[in-house]
This record gives sequence, structure tokens and C-alpha cells, in this order.
Amino acid sequence: MLSRRQLLATPSILAAAPTPARLLTLNEDANHFFVNRRKQRLTHELIRQWVDQYANTQVAELVLNVNAMRSSFPSKHREAWWTGFDPTGGPQQPFLKPLPEAARQTWFEWIRCAWQMNEDKLDLYAIWIPEIRKQKMSPWVSVRMNDLHEVDKEDHPMHSAFWRDNKQYRRVPYRGEQRDKALDYGHRQVRDYEFRYIEEVCERYDFDTLELDWMRFGFHFRPGHEDAKILTDFHAEVRKLLNLWQRRRGHKIGLAVRVPSTPGTSKRLGMDAEAWAHLNLVNYVTPTNFWRTVDNNMPIDEWRKLLPKATTLAAGLELGCNAFQGSVGTGNRTYQSNSIETARGSVLAYLHMGASKIYLFNYMDSDTALDDNKRYPELLTQLTDPGKPRRHVVTYKDTWAPGEVPNHALPVNLEANAWRAFRLLTGPKPSNAKVRLGLTNPSVKVRVNNAETGNGQPVDPIQPGPNTKIYEYTVPASTLEQGETVVEVTALASTRIEWVELAT
Repeated sequence: MLSRRQLLATPSILAAAPTPARLLTLNEDANHFFVNRRKQRLTHELIRQWVDQYANTQVAELVLNVNAMRSSFPSKHREAWWTGFDPTGGPQQPFLKPLPEAARQTWFEWIRCAWQMNEDKLDLYAIWIPEIRKQKMSPWVSVRMNDLHEVDKEDHPMHSAFWRDNKQYRRVPYRGEQRDKALDYGHRQVRDYEFRYIEEVCERYDFDTLELDWMRFGFHFRPGHEDAKILTDFHAEVRKLLNLWQRRRGHKIGLAVRVPSTPGTSKRLGMDAEAWAHLNLVNYVTPTNFWRTVDNNMPIDEWRKLLPKATTLAAGLELGCNAFQGSVGTGNRTYQSNSIETARGSVLAYLHMGASKIYLFNYMDSDTALDDNKRYPELLTQLTDPGKPRRHVVTYKDTWAPGEVPNHALPVNLEANAWRAFRLLTGPKPSNAKVRLGLTNPSVKVRVNNAETGNGQPVDPIQPGPNTKIYEYTVPASTLEQGETVVEVTALASTRIEWVELAT
């Protein structure tokens, strides 16, 4: 049996990475557009122009998310953002009272923007979908299957009446943590509620692919009752619905899913994407982390072997780049975004492992965006370019099924003579590489693929990076391989490691 290193380095086992063009699938969330245009009265042309920035880039699919708990269009089956809102009532109206005082003006403005758009008989998705096709991209619609934003406030204006009024359908009624308050798909009433909305989306919009976003927020059953057959049957119902609309629309309609980053966790949470693909229920699968950080250790090679060859496998990249749960980044920040270089490191590693596409989530054109968002056009046009600088960072997996044991590589506290190894997915063979470590004490020896580096040199803070001092080590070119890179750190005196990366 071949080792994982051999699998990663053997073209006959894993297909070579596709030509670096049109490899990106990009998600636009359900209220971002309103929030960032909240001081304008939207027109057909202002809405249409949003698509222009993605034309002639590496973006092949634009994924239009239409809902959280509420809907971004006037739905027959659930509240829209503006249901219950008084456009003349100002920020102090009862609808907005549950919000903190400092947030009410912004919320008033963006909900009024969405309300006015609806009053003017404008529909984001009815305008965007044909424009996306005109610009030679594929329009998708994404439905969030269990959104939990702001559930710590039961009366928050983001919530649906169905969620608020049916506490008996929540997955863990005896605790009050965020994911405990998710709807439990073990109840037929929950599945029917969600399916009715999907039916309405299909009737209303002529899209190329429907995505069921199971990672918003990733927990759909009572602990110990994660019955994969329930969601498999649900996908069969949705696929049957899409087949009906295929005949009516006269073109194929795909079904895509976002699921947890590893096959085991995905199945243990009731999301058996492998079965869905083999049953021809879905044709596009995106393993991904949940939110705070990109997961740079997803077993994309395992996913590729498990899924049918015809299934498109996308590596899901979240916007954040954080080293461990509770980590503090550069400038004492609790959250920091990827840079283009750290995102490119993830991209090239996953394409090398067999991913067909890269799915960007939360990489929007403002606010929920790169920390250095002046480079957004560069992200869209040069992200998959193997000739550009890249950084491969040790991050962590953030979604585990109940009872699974979390396993994070960082932080590490080492006493003198103790050591730790870090295995980084680095894709195509790096050149002119250096290792960067965030250390409390630089008295360490560093080896890369068993070859010793020189002494570390202190460098200026990097973004993203740790809030500790950073030391850089030059890597002997002869030791580098394609696929994976192993960094060993041996402490000569006690130290704490909070950041590990290999950069070119």
C-alpha cells in the first residue's frame, strides 16, 4: 500500500492540478449586499453592476445565498428580512429594540434598503442570474439549512417565527449554547418546513445549481441520533424536485452540498456526502471548516478516493487564518483573515491533492472580506497561480461530532530537549522556502524533512501571523519535496510555539 506522501506525489493516483483558470466558486451571503449599500436606493443598474467585478476572473460559479433564518426575497413560507419592520419608525422602533443601541442605526438602514428594493419591485436574484450567465459564469442559489446567527437573543429580528415558536424542535433543549439551538432534522416538521422553502426557490429562480449549505451551522440532529438515512432521503426528495424543474427549464440543474472537512465527522453528524454522490443525488461536494479559520489539513485525497470520479470535489476555504482555538493574532487580534499568499498556499496544496475546484466562503467585496481588501481584484485573478508567492500555515479543524476528540497541532509548550513535528500540506514542490515560527523563546533547532536549517532570524510582524515574536529559518533547497513538508522543532530551552508556516 502506498503511503500518503506517495499518493500525494504520484500523478497516476491523483490527477495533476487543473490549468490555473476558472477554478473558483464564490459565495455571496444573504444580506451582505444590503448592508454595504445601505445608504443607497438600489436600482436595477446598481444591482446588475455587482456582477461586473467577477467577470473575466478565475470565478466560474457565483453562489447566491438567499436566506439565513429569514429570506432575502418575499417568501410565502418564511419571513423576509423586512417582515415586521416599520420603514418610518426609525432605529428605536420595537422591531429593532433587541439590538444593542450602537447597532440599531446600521440595522435600520440596511433593512430599509432591502424593504425599499422590494417596494420598487426589484429582485436581486432575478437580476443577477441572467447577468451572471451573460458574463459567462454559472449562477447558483444556496439555501442555508440551519442558520444560527444571533440565537443567544431569542427576540432578535433576524429570527424566523418557526424557530422562535417551536422550541420543541431544537436539537439540545437542555443547554443554551449556539449549536444546541439548531433545528433537529429528526422531526418531519423541520424537514417539511425547509423543503417548502426549497420548492419556492426552485419555482422563483432559474439557476444552474442548487446548493444545500449544511455547514450553516453544521449540527442537525440530537447527539446520538445522527441518522444519515434521514438526510439521504431528504436529498432524494430534493433531487426529484430538481429533476422536475430540469424538464420545465430545459437544462440540467446540479445539486451541491457543503459538509464538514473530514468524511468521518461528516458521517457522524448525519451528512453522508459519499452516499449522496454514489446515489447520484449530488454532483458537487465541498468539505470545509465552519468559520474562524481555513482548515489546512483537510484530507482532500481521501475525499477524492471516496467520491465518484464524476463528482466535482471542491476544497472549501473560509476567510480566516488562525492557528488554534482562542489564538491571538498579529496586533492582538482575536480574528484575522487570510492574505492572498496564505489562501494561495491552501489552494495549491488542495489542487495538488485532487480537488477540482476551490470554494471561497466569506470572501466578499467589502466588510466580510480580506483585511487588505484593496487586493480583492488580485485575489480573483491570481489566486491559483503557482508562480506567485505562497504561505502554508498550520491551522486547525473547528467542527467535531459530539464525542469526537478534538486534535489541534498548536499551541505547543516544550521543555528543554523536547521536540514536536508539524506536517504541512504544501502541494507543488516549493522553492526558496523559509520556515517561520512564532516562539516565546527562540532557543530551538529546526529541521525540515530531516535536514537542519540555519539559526533563526527575527523578522517583522506578518499578517496574518501570531502575536508572539517571529523567527525565520532558511530551508535547504535539496530537502524540499512535493506534497508534504515536515517541520521538526527541538527546544534547547523551554518555549511555546504559537505559529508554524512554510513560505516561498
